[in-house]
Amino acid sequence: MAVTSWETSVTDSINTIYLLFSAYLVFVMQLGFAMLCAGSVRAKNTMNIMLTNVVDAVVGSLSYFLFGFAFAYGAGGTDANPFIGSRFFALKDIPNENYDYSFFLYQWAFAIAVAGITSGSIAERTQFSAYLVFSFFLTGFVYPIVVHWVWSSSGWLSPNSSELLFNSGAIDFAGSGVVHLVGGIAGLWGALIEGPRVGRFDVFGKPVAIRGHNATLVILGTFLLWFGWFGFNPGSFNKILISYPNTYDQGNWTSIGRTAVTTTLAGSTAGIVTLFSRRLLVGHWDALDVCNGVLGGFVAITSGCSVVEPWAAILCGFVAAWVLIGLNMLALKLKYDDPLEAAQLHGGCGAWGLIFTGLFAKEEFILQTFQPGLGATGVLRPFGVLMGGGWGLLGAQLVEITVIVAWVSVTMGPLFYALHKLSLLRISVEEETVGLDRSSHGGFAYIAHSEENQPRTYAEYARLQEKP
Repeated sequence: MAVTSWETSVTDSINTIYLLFSAYLVFVMQLGFAMLCAGSVRAKNTMNIMLTNVVDAVVGSLSYFLFGFAFAYGAGGTDANPFIGSRFFALKDIPNENYDYSFFLYQWAFAIAVAGITSGSIAERTQFSAYLVFSFFLTGFVYPIVVHWVWSSSGWLSPNSSELLFNSGAIDFAGSGVVHLVGGIAGLWGALIEGPRVGRFDVFGKPVAIRGHNATLVILGTFLLWFGWFGFNPGSFNKILISYPNTYDQGNWTSIGRTAVTTTLAGSTAGIVTLFSRRLLVGHWDALDVCNGVLGGFVAITSGCSVVEPWAAILCGFVAAWVLIGLNMLALKLKYDDPLEAAQLHGGCGAWGLIFTGLFAKEEFILQTFQPGLGATGVLRPFGVLMGGGWGLLGAQLVEITVIVAWVSVTMGPLFYALHKLSLLRISVEEETVGLDRSSHGGFAYIAHSEENQPRTYAEYARLQEKP
């Protein structure tokens, strides 16, 4: 039996602490999703949307434990499969030489985030039982398959595969496609099959604004998501104590810091562009639109956060803001209703993020991220087209977008359609009018105070005085 040196034990311990801390940060994003969603819907549906976020976590925990992790990472050695994993069900044989419990926890936090994205698209009009069904299926099967393709070393799209697609593999470091595009496309099909909320479009087909009831919760949720994104993107390195050859002062800790910077710059740029753009379009400064713009920038940079320069992250956020604005305009023209703009934000900006990586990924950073033991010099694989790296990486990125859209469409589309045909998807018009909190959850999220039944303005008081 080999004896582990104390240096190795300390290194492994520090790396595990870093990964667990990152997992906790990503889990905080569930709170961010809950607050963002709650503030973005009407008060009469607050209890429902917050409960769905809880359900995404608890149902996703069981499905990812039983099946999801195995489908995502359960392949290697003689049973390597480029499409799906086939072992580690219910964490059997974990820990092992490749994976331990901390890695599972980190990946679980990603999985439940996907279901939270989809929940936002079908908010305010969906039967609660439908959430249970799609959340279990999405986190336990649909999402893990995509994870296996891109993040498992056995996956056919993986940048760590022994047989790289186009000699490159698709670079989706923290999941613009694997997480956000998957959740966005699933939500797209759910919202399309359900149809818009009652009153969202008038009899002439013109959109009627349905604003969320609490801007404070939206902004709180946005900052919680921003905080959690520092675990989402930099944490995807998994290990912090890996030094780079031919240098004495750089290692994964350098790339982790840079990744946090690119994440911040992309989100901030998208937010400021949205602020001024919406000011020109609607005539006022809209705090809620800025929050979605910030999140759109984060979604877009998530793919290439570790392999691009900070200046490129600013360009990424700039374009992401316009992608979101344009898709929201298109959604209104097509009479598509998504209360959280989830399909536009996570789907559209996620796709742009994959394309952006294919354009601006830097050779040195790719080698540091995916082949740290080989040094940071020498052209060993394609990198960004606009950085002089050829078309191989961009081709792989476009393939990833195509197969994710196709896979999620052929799995989640039929599921939502089956729920619809079985009358298990959408609530009745009467229930939607009165609100899901009262019709399905025993009462409203907010307790009315006695003074709320009293006149709140002088005009109301005057009308009461006129009554006989």
